[in-house]
Amino acid sequence: MASKAAKPPAGPSQPISSVKSGPAHGANPSDSDPLPLIGENKPNEEAVAEEMEAAYVSADQARLRHSSTSHSRQPSGGMAAAAGTAGAGTGGDATGHTHAQANLLQDTLNISHVLTDAAAAIVDDSFLKCFTSAAGDPWNWNAYLWPQWLFGMLFRHLILFPLRMAVLVLLNIAFLVMFFGVVGCFVKPGPRRKAAELRLVQFLCGSYMMSWNAVVRYHGPRPTPGANKVWVSNHTSMIDYVILCSHSPFSVIMQLHTGWVAFLQTRVLNTLGCLWFNRTDLKDRHIVADRMRQHVQNPASVPLLIFPEGTCVNNEYCVLFKRGAFDLGATVCPIAIKYNKVFVDAFWNSKRQTFGQHLMRLMSSWALVCDVWFLEPQSQRPGETPDEFAGRVQRMIADTAGLKVVPWDGYLKYYNLGQAKPALVEKRRKVFGDVLRQYLPPALGRRSHDEPAAAAPAPAPGAKKDN
Repeated sequence: MASKAAKPPAGPSQPISSVKSGPAHGANPSDSDPLPLIGENKPNEEAVAEEMEAAYVSADQARLRHSSTSHSRQPSGGMAAAAGTAGAGTGGDATGHTHAQANLLQDTLNISHVLTDAAAAIVDDSFLKCFTSAAGDPWNWNAYLWPQWLFGMLFRHLILFPLRMAVLVLLNIAFLVMFFGVVGCFVKPGPRRKAAELRLVQFLCGSYMMSWNAVVRYHGPRPTPGANKVWVSNHTSMIDYVILCSHSPFSVIMQLHTGWVAFLQTRVLNTLGCLWFNRTDLKDRHIVADRMRQHVQNPASVPLLIFPEGTCVNNEYCVLFKRGAFDLGATVCPIAIKYNKVFVDAFWNSKRQTFGQHLMRLMSSWALVCDVWFLEPQSQRPGETPDEFAGRVQRMIADTAGLKVVPWDGYLKYYNLGQAKPALVEKRRKVFGDVLRQYLPPALGRRSHDEPAAAAPAPAPGAKKDN
């Protein structure tokens, strides 16, 4: 009777990306995640580390079994010498030594398992796909298209870009004079001053959109302020806020940046009641969470906009929504943003370029084209958890904008697993050392196993010590 084939153990062919980092929307994560943008993520990190470590251990055991099999199949140096002396003499010793050298060289150069892991992670990594810019298809590949491409590139960089930059600088100077010189000095604090500041902020956003030659189509009713309302949107770049605020003023929760962006955040956008936080400061995030609840409950406040993904995604995928925006007991108004990548990719990869470089790329393109949908407000259903509510709104936004929903936690983009868990790398080294240690004489092999680190040599008599 034929025996049933055993299920192969998880080995090096298992892609690392198959380990999911974020909790499912039906799960109940800790309530210590009050801020919708950035969560604690420690349970996620531990789960990723444990599952990756289990995959590594399984792969390493398979590697050891393979090495032990090949090692026992061919006689090692000492065994080959004994067999040669008892049997064929010098010829057997030479053959055994040759086999031992071949096995040692094979195991030393055998990196197939590591390459399999790496190739599987690169090909099948659905996490990094969310934060990778799409490469444009080249079209200047023949004799009559290349001159047109060259003319367009020179025209965009030598004529359009300087012209747009000059107009943007003039409009920014006019804004600063009006905002700080006129409104800030001659208009008393009150409703009139607040209305003037809102209009000036919209003017500033419009000036940036002009510099990108933005073509934006808005679908749906214009947002109206009110108590217990919060607006959520998918996030591609900081220009998302500029595009939305030019249509209707919003207060926003955002990471506090540095440089000239920090000046705009702290001196200009503060007038809208925007909330800033430091991604690495847990105490700061708790304070912002309390202020966020107060802002939503105030009927006179500017509408609050939240990006629940917590990071910029490449406008092809939609990563896990944090639960904070859906745990306020407020009506959630979804907003879907979809960029047309024909002229320029609006995704901001903050690890590869500064925001200034990102703006220069937008300003040197032909146009920025996108669609914005203001969707039907949603309320939490009876018996629906905040995570399920977040998942339902996420799917609504993704379906409208044509995005793919993935279960990844976007905060893991800032988490270096190899640096936080050096034991994963050390396990790889140890297993490789165990494979090579089989070829050492028994006494030397035991010593190297018991004493992994050699003691530092004692200084010579009379040697001068370093200060």
